[in-house]
Amino acid sequence: MIKSALQQARSKYSPKLPKALEGGVKTVFGAATQSVSDQEAIAKLFPNTYGLPKLTFEASSEATSGTPINGGVILSGGQAPGGHNVIAGLFDGLKKIHPDSRLYGFLMGPDGLVQHNYIELTADIIDEYRNTGGFDIIGSGRTKLEETAQFDKGLEILKKLDIRALVIIGGDDSNTNAAVLAEYYKSIGAPVQVIGCPKTIDGDLKNEQIETSFGFDTATKVYAEVIGNIQRDCNSARKYWHFIKLMGRSASHIALECALQVQPNVAIISEEVEAKNLTLDDVVTYIAEVVAARAAKGENFGTVLIPEGLIEFIPAFKALIAELNDYLAHHEAEFRAVPADEQRAYVAEHLSAANSALYASLPATVARQLTLDRDPHGNVQVSLIETEKLLAEMVATKLAAWKEEGRFTGKFSPLTHFFGYEGRCAMPSNFDADYCYALGRTAACLIASGVTGYMSSVQNLTAPATEWIAGGIPTTMMMNMERRHGEMKPVIQKALVDLQGKPFAYFVANRAEWAKDTCFIYPGPIQFYGEPELCDQPSRTLSLEQAK
Repeated sequence: MIKSALQQARSKYSPKLPKALEGGVKTVFGAATQSVSDQEAIAKLFPNTYGLPKLTFEASSEATSGTPINGGVILSGGQAPGGHNVIAGLFDGLKKIHPDSRLYGFLMGPDGLVQHNYIELTADIIDEYRNTGGFDIIGSGRTKLEETAQFDKGLEILKKLDIRALVIIGGDDSNTNAAVLAEYYKSIGAPVQVIGCPKTIDGDLKNEQIETSFGFDTATKVYAEVIGNIQRDCNSARKYWHFIKLMGRSASHIALECALQVQPNVAIISEEVEAKNLTLDDVVTYIAEVVAARAAKGENFGTVLIPEGLIEFIPAFKALIAELNDYLAHHEAEFRAVPADEQRAYVAEHLSAANSALYASLPATVARQLTLDRDPHGNVQVSLIETEKLLAEMVATKLAAWKEEGRFTGKFSPLTHFFGYEGRCAMPSNFDADYCYALGRTAACLIASGVTGYMSSVQNLTAPATEWIAGGIPTTMMMNMERRHGEMKPVIQKALVDLQGKPFAYFVANRAEWAKDTCFIYPGPIQFYGEPELCDQPSRTLSLEQAK
């Protein structure tokens, strides 16, 4: 394989580790836990893995050694930078337990487990993928593990390969599946541990124990670089307004983090829109007012950051989408059988009066996008809804009306962008390379501890990596009950932007100045080499959250 100079250099990078994982490791068990809410319901669904204690790992003078362990690993869901380093850390950790330990990778996500598609991951394979982006070492997929038949089919290959521990690397839904799998194997006495690792660039798998999900740091730095490039062009040409949609279906962490890094003129935070009960027209009016104010100063240019899931947070749209999700969950076949040119009228007839009126008022393209195939979890695929174009068109319409009224005298030339896939497989930043490797090594320690139903956790992340705290969190601790496919299901609670938190407070304190003046920051590309303050810094969100 031909590699660039940077690829060759990154292959030689040695991730930094918490001190506790460098030599012998001792497991310290803490207090028992309970779920974040719906405790009675969660406890009933997970009788064998509920209430487990948190645990941490401490350095020990005794060498860590044991019998060989065969492990399995699955990459689940969308890609995130650093996944290969989680696997590398897991591989090295198992080999540290015993040199004869083996690691098998199931191909193309959870489906590889069910269909018995796998490869053994050897040192030669692992070394080829250290510190690289993507999930191509074994591929990923979105098959949900939720049926007993799937669990039993997977157990067949686990027994055949003598795999005693399975590590599932994924987001909130994937780790929910891991928790269900751990509970099932425990309930039938199957000798298989199930461990999760927190992955998602969206940043919504976080809480007091999981300070950030891996991939968020790298992805936001990639987006911030490109936004910065656009802002430099914008400030040079001085004639375009750029509407930039960013990934983040269920939370606005990416949009907020990028705003903190680049200081755009406008950044919409979905959680604030919902909290203030804003309408779509309220959002459009706010953007138009910023455009008009800058035009009055002769500055007919700027940038607007828009979270991917914005439309789901506008209360009226949220109600519409919830009803659409429920209806399509039970009547998908009937709807798809309706001729395309009649589908809009058909949907309107089967909605409540308020939602039917809103649906009928939407542009045809947006109405169609709201009824496209759902994702595997029953959610509307908001990435397919061109919110950036919708807002740009509506702002243009409002400004045209204002021009006739004499309220707007400038020019408005919008351009639209969507940044998503560009950041999912980027070469991981030093932070993500270190963090992911530590998560993998921590997963190996959890396996050595004999526990199941846990998620790998590394904390104290704004300190130098040597001072990070490694441990494990019972997955049921993060769960609540939510409506999915028209039924209440146990899922890991998503973390939304905290409107009382320090990152959002900093944004609120500065956004008026950013809107009025040109305060753009141009972050440039990710830095891998140099002083720690240049190349090892965590995200602005994490730095502000943990600021003293």
